Amino acid sequence: MTIFRILKDLPDFRKKRRVASYGAAAILAAGATIGLPGTAQAASAYNGACGSGYTVIDQQRLESGATVFLTYSSGGYNCVVTVREFTGAAHPMNAWIMRSGDESSSDENPGDFTSYAGPVYTYAQGSCVDWGGSYMYGSTTQRSTHCG
Repeated sequence: MTIFRILKDLPDFRKKRRVASYGAAAILAAGATIGLPGTAQAASAYNGACGSGYTVIDQQRLESGATVFLTYSSGGYNCVVTVREFTGAAHPMNAWIMRSGDESSSDENPGDFTSYAGPVYTYAQGSCVDWGGSYMYGSTTQRSTHCG
C-alpha cells in the first residue's frame, strides 16, 4: 500500500498532512543514511617516529586496528613502531626488534599507549632481524627477515 493510498483513505485533512510529513521525513532520513560513506578501517600511516633517514621496508597490519612498521636507515639500524589507526584511550601495545638469534640486541616498548608504541632500534647491518608488535588482541611476529 502506497502513502498516497493511505492518505486517500484518511478522513481528516490534519491526519493526512501529519502522515505526509512523517513519510517525507522518513524518505529524507533514508536517503541521508544511504549517502553516508562507509566506515571501513584504513591502514595506519607510518608516523615518522623512528626519525629522519628511516625508510619503511616492511609492515604488518593487525586485525585489532594497528600496523607494525619496520624501517631501515643507511647507517645499518632498523627501527620498529606500532601505530594505531585511531587515537583514543590508552590500550596495551608493544613494538619489539632484535638481530636474529641475538637476544642481547633486543629492544621493546610495551605499555598502554594512545597512538603508538616504539620506536625501538637495533643495529643489524649484515644480519637478519626478528621484529613484531601488538595492539590489544592482535599481534605479529616476523623471524629472520630482511637479511643483509
